Amino acid sequence: MFKEIVTDVFFDLDHTLWDFEKNSALTFSKILTKNDISVNLDSFLKIYVPTNLKFWKLYREDKITKENLRYERLKTVFDSLSYSITDELIDTLSEEYIEYLSTYNHLFPNAIEILEYLKPNYTLHIITNGFQEVQEKKLKNANIFDYFNVVIDSEFAGVKKPNPIIFDKALKEANVQPERSLMIGDSLEADILGAKAVGFNVLHFNAHGEALHGHCDMIQDLGEIKSYL
Repeated sequence: MFKEIVTDVFFDLDHTLWDFEKNSALTFSKILTKNDISVNLDSFLKIYVPTNLKFWKLYREDKITKENLRYERLKTVFDSLSYSITDELIDTLSEEYIEYLSTYNHLFPNAIEILEYLKPNYTLHIITNGFQEVQEKKLKNANIFDYFNVVIDSEFAGVKKPNPIIFDKALKEANVQPERSLMIGDSLEADILGAKAVGFNVLHFNAHGEALHGHCDMIQDLGEIKSYL
């Protein structure tokens, strides 16, 4: 479908190539145990996962700071569980979460296979809203850093997806026109609509079991990219 026009493929990282929820769960298992916090991990994650997505949306919209995001998402979960915890311990957990998160390196099924398939014929890049100090570690620890030519994060760009500036900066760094580019990501708002508004071709990786929509094609497995490129 895109084979005749696309030369450059841009991926989101978290929830698209890098299995954020799996790696995050392993990180929480480690730090909750390490700090003797006696909450059920499944109960914790059941609240944390949607809470984290909610606070990331606020962060994307510049309604909270990075520091607010890291503190409030944890505070909200512990309050919901009626678990008494000090601000100091929340700060410790927040710091340790960032420290250990990138040490886990689970990718989505077929991530390596699709990168191997694409690399000989396309120039590959990353556009991520993740934090600069963490994202490069994730790429390197998961052994996928060398697949990518340009890695743009929101702190480098000064704005977050879906702001058109981050996509324009990525195109400039990659030296490619949007009509020759394909953006693949999990977030309809940040990745798909954001990139489409700048002129990218787009493909939605359905990591969250979302309903079908009319904005672009949706894939359930990264291996399906072969049908398009």
